[in-house]
Amino acid sequence: MARRRGIMSEALKYELAKELGVYDTVAKEGWGGVPSRQCGNLVRLAIEKAEQALATNRL
Repeated sequence: MARRRGIMSEALKYELAKELGVYDTVAKEGWGGVPSRQCGNLVRLAIEKAEQALATNRL
């Protein structure tokens, strides 16, 4: 089975990690070191940014 490409770019993931204050954890331990609650927050923030981008493009 072919592996799917991620929806979020690596740059966006790191930008969101910096915004939420987990970048140091990602840099030291990788994404596996980020607590699940913070991963959920990363997803929530990504969705918010996508919704804002869509709203901006509609105007």
